[in-house]
Amino acid sequence: MFSEGMDKEAVIKEYHRQIFKKMVLLAVCIVAIVLFVGLFSLSVYNGISIGEAYEIIWNHIMGVSYEPRSQYWWADRYIWNTAMPHVVAAILAGASLAVCGTLMQALMGNPLADPYSTGISSGACFGAVTAIIVGVSFAGVAGELGIVSNAFLGALIPAGLIILISARIRMTPATLILLGTAVSYFFNSMITYLMVTTDADTLKSAYMWQIGNLDGMTWSYIPLMLIVTVIGSIFVMLMANKLNVMSLGDNSATSLGIDVQRFRTISLIVMAFMTAAIVAFTGIIGFVGLVAPHLVRLVVGSDNKFVMPISMAVGALILLIADYVAFQLSNIPVGVIMSIIGSPVFLALIIFHTRKRGVLYRWPTTPASRSSTRQPTGSACCGYCHSSYWRQRPSSSRWDSGCTRYRWWTPSWCSSTTSSGTRWTPGTTCTSGTPGCPAPSAR
Repeated sequence: MFSEGMDKEAVIKEYHRQIFKKMVLLAVCIVAIVLFVGLFSLSVYNGISIGEAYEIIWNHIMGVSYEPRSQYWWADRYIWNTAMPHVVAAILAGASLAVCGTLMQALMGNPLADPYSTGISSGACFGAVTAIIVGVSFAGVAGELGIVSNAFLGALIPAGLIILISARIRMTPATLILLGTAVSYFFNSMITYLMVTTDADTLKSAYMWQIGNLDGMTWSYIPLMLIVTVIGSIFVMLMANKLNVMSLGDNSATSLGIDVQRFRTISLIVMAFMTAAIVAFTGIIGFVGLVAPHLVRLVVGSDNKFVMPISMAVGALILLIADYVAFQLSNIPVGVIMSIIGSPVFLALIIFHTRKRGVLYRWPTTPASRSSTRQPTGSACCGYCHSSYWRQRPSSSRWDSGCTRYRWWTPSWCSSTTSSGTRWTPGTTCTSGTPGCPAPSAR
């Protein structure tokens, strides 16, 4: 926010300061990821320094070979065939789940939404458990590949059901959450039935898959994860402005020219494929798509143009740290470590943000929904900014239909210039007669 009376140079300086803060956070995440790549490499072969580990990785990429059975030859084999598949899979999975979580929260207007809200995890789990316990493969492929193909196809079934049902009814965020819950309960009941009818060894294999694990990750799994993550992430980031508008609610998005039903359906399809491509290989890893976007919003605000790419970096870093810890502890699935890390972090976010601002995440709402907090007539007024609308038409202003004591959500990049040209601070109260406060007729 920019205070009243700030000149143009101060506004530009503040804007560049905010951009610099976002770039610093992104750079810190990238540097931390590079650091953990080196630490992970030392975990599988500790006879070298971290600098030599980076050199071996770089030389392998450049095609440099070593004398057979020399120290560097063994280090190259261990690092490239054991550590790097783990690292790359963790980075791709963390980035994909984080961007899908950001997408779902923007589409649903719900801070508790994550990539699994539509029942994708339950469908993937049902597909994998069917292959493990019954030995049935939807794709007609046996073995490990059969489990992966079953999980991928199973993850797409709930998304397909929800899209087909929503085509016949009015699809709202609440409807999507309820449909996802119903589908999840159905698949969970089928999973439970299969698991209680099998033997102990098979039950253990099925249960371990559900927890989420990166053990046994090989380079053959990476191409599909990489292709789907890259294509899906590009689409989501190109749609960042529309997601900003969608966060305002369906009515506001429709009034600004967005086909809400079509956009939400396309976004759900992209999210389903991205999540399915990850869950099929890693199992169900929780909290990444839920926690990463909230951590990023604490620093960079709610503009999805910045939240999306930085959430990908934060999600990749969080999952890479969890995988590193799980690798050190041995025989502990990364899903368990992720839950141990994610649950207290999310709890801390709730406690800290609730004490500071009263809510974990304030979604923009329409003025009509605020009437219950209206102040006595003539006391104060409050600003409200439609994200894309304000930028496209800076000469326009929209004011609350009533007054409020609460500082409503306003993007940090919103213009502070009213239609009359005077400056004030959006989201703060102002009394009648204060420069920049709209006239009573404009309230």
